[in-house]
Amino acid sequence: MTRPRQLLGTVVPVVGAVFFMVTVPYYRGWFDLHVYYGTVDDWIRHGGRIYDYLLPGTGYGFTYPPFAAVCMLPMLLVGPTGAVVGSVLLNAAASVLLLRGPLRELPLGRGGLLVAGCLFVMLEPVRDTFSLGQVNLLLMALVHADGGRGRFAGVGIGLATAFKLTPGIFIGYLLLTGRRRAAAVATGTTVAATVIGVLAAPHASWVFWTRALWDTHRVGALDYVSNQSLQGALARLGAARPVWVLAVLVVLVLWACRVGRTTAVGDDEAGMALTGVAACLVSPVTWVHHLVWAVPAIALLARTGRRAVAAALYVVLCSSVVWLWRDDPSGVDGFLGGSTYVWICLGLLALWPQESSRLPSRGRADEPALEAAP
Repeated sequence: MTRPRQLLGTVVPVVGAVFFMVTVPYYRGWFDLHVYYGTVDDWIRHGGRIYDYLLPGTGYGFTYPPFAAVCMLPMLLVGPTGAVVGSVLLNAAASVLLLRGPLRELPLGRGGLLVAGCLFVMLEPVRDTFSLGQVNLLLMALVHADGGRGRFAGVGIGLATAFKLTPGIFIGYLLLTGRRRAAAVATGTTVAATVIGVLAAPHASWVFWTRALWDTHRVGALDYVSNQSLQGALARLGAARPVWVLAVLVVLVLWACRVGRTTAVGDDEAGMALTGVAACLVSPVTWVHHLVWAVPAIALLARTGRRAVAAALYVVLCSSVVWLWRDDPSGVDGFLGGSTYVWICLGLLALWPQESSRLPSRGRADEPALEAAP
């Protein structure tokens, strides 16, 4: 390809992405970040209690374990504006780290990497994470950088789990793949970090672990269209809670089977990606911005030649289609259309190809599939 055509191939997607981001998305004004900042500010400077605080004019308060509030204390040193700037920069850095994984085996120049970055931020879960000031990209980067391998295997997964319980499913992944030492380290790290939260906020820890954790209504209505978990889809249908429990068990069995197959072909990257998809499904509440955990699976589909499928899923995840049912998510149409992202996650988990997603040019037949278990 000649240089002018290469330049055109870079400029056109970038201009298109900028136009899309300026005209299409609804931005959230760093709403969640203001909840975080208000919580730690009220706790430290005004003697308030972490789970009593509500953002003025709203019914929304802090929903993470106390350890997360401890980690957020540095925001008080930079003020609200500095916290916003820091959130954007940290999410950008996490995005770069996450993109390096699926893209590292592709022959992309700087222009290709720029285009990939633009495509990434156009995804609804990603742009919502940025504009809400959310933490999911940071936790994903921590989990994927850990991966259960290396000298400190399990530490990153443990810290992410202590910060927000959803990444705990990756401890299960370590166990399923025979990395018992890394799983033990992750569990120990989670416990140690949780103890830090208990020491820093004893009363808040008691409230969280005995009451707030089990009260899903603290974060919003389960049938709200933004809840793209199995429980959200079934709540929109009006199904009873035992139906959700059964559905979760079925998904966990399917996830374990998929992990077994990816392990058999030495495809740890796919196993991690599918674990993120499973996390979105089984969590009681999976807001749209939580679906960043499903993005690596779509990127892997594109990398291994299933570009048409990946492109279709990408377009849907950019479209905000579920919000068509924002005012009334009830009924069969709310169950089907209003849960579009749920069906994408189920499809990824159920129909994932059995062969390895690693490119043959970089893989080695003699490469060990997994770290030897102790």
